[in-house]
Amino acid sequence: MTNTINWFEIPTTDLDRASRFYETVLGARFKREHFDGTGMQMAVFEGDEESVRGALIDDKRRKPVADGALVYLHAHDLDASLARIEQAGGGVVMPKTDIGPPGFIALVRDTEGNVVGLHAPH
Repeated sequence: MTNTINWFEIPTTDLDRASRFYETVLGARFKREHFDGTGMQMAVFEGDEESVRGALIDDKRRKPVADGALVYLHAHDLDASLARIEQAGGGVVMPKTDIGPPGFIALVRDTEGNVVGLHAPH
């Protein structure tokens, strides 16, 4: 299946801290990569080649922001993910909200200051 979006990057100031946050909140797993020519390090979200992929990045040219583009990540159990936000060092910006047939969303602030969306279908 072809998607309009095929890759996303979430900037970090501390890649290890950000990785722990997303591992705790979403149960995500990462593959670490380092690009010698740029010095950029990444923690790539695991997934199959058919899915939209993305990474946490440590790139001095990119800064975490709370008011930039908004990426929504799939939360298998949104309530459980939200319950782990504060212990993981983040905060809830918008609580679980019913958006009708597409399911539920919430907005959270990660340990780096980024605001990201979480989505769970009905």
